[in-house]
Amino acid sequence: MNKTLKSILAFSLKNKYFIYFATIIMVIYGIITFVNMPIEAFPDVTNTEITVITQWPGRSAEEVEKFVTIPLEIALNPVNRKTSLRSTSIFGLSVVKLIFEDDVQDTYARTQVNTMIQSVELPDNIQPQVQPPTGPTGEIFRYTLRSSFPRPQGTKDITGLDS
Repeated sequence: MNKTLKSILAFSLKNKYFIYFATIIMVIYGIITFVNMPIEAFPDVTNTEITVITQWPGRSAEEVEKFVTIPLEIALNPVNRKTSLRSTSIFGLSVVKLIFEDDVQDTYARTQVNTMIQSVELPDNIQPQVQPPTGPTGEIFRYTLRSSFPRPQGTKDITGLDS
C-alpha cells in the first residue's frame, strides 16, 4: 500500500497541470449535477392510492356492503394497472381503496376511477366521492396537539391561528 501511495503522489507532482485540469473538470461536473438534481425535502416513496368514500347515513354495514361497496368494487375492478382493491363497510359508510403500480401517475389513476364510478348504479341520492391526493407526509398535518394550559399572549398555535 505504501508503494501505491508513493507512486500516486509522484505522478501527481510530475503532472500538476493535468491534476489541476482534472480537478476543475470534476468541480464543474459536480456543480452541474447538483443544480440539475431533483431533490425533494420529503420524497413520496409510496404507490399511487385512490380512495373512494361513499356515505349512506342510517344504513347497516350489511346494507352498505350489498348496495354500495360491492357495486363499486365490481365497477372499479377493470381499472388498468392496479395492484390491489380493498374495501371496508361500516355503519353508513363505504371506503374503497385502489393501489396502483409504482410508476402510475396520480392524474391517470384518478381519471380512470372517476370514469368508472360514473357507471355504477347506486341507491338514490348516493354519490361516491374520490378523496383528494395525500401522501404519508401529508398525514402528519392532519392532527394537532392542543393543551389545556394557556399560551402566552400573542403567540400562535401550530395551525397558525392567533390565540
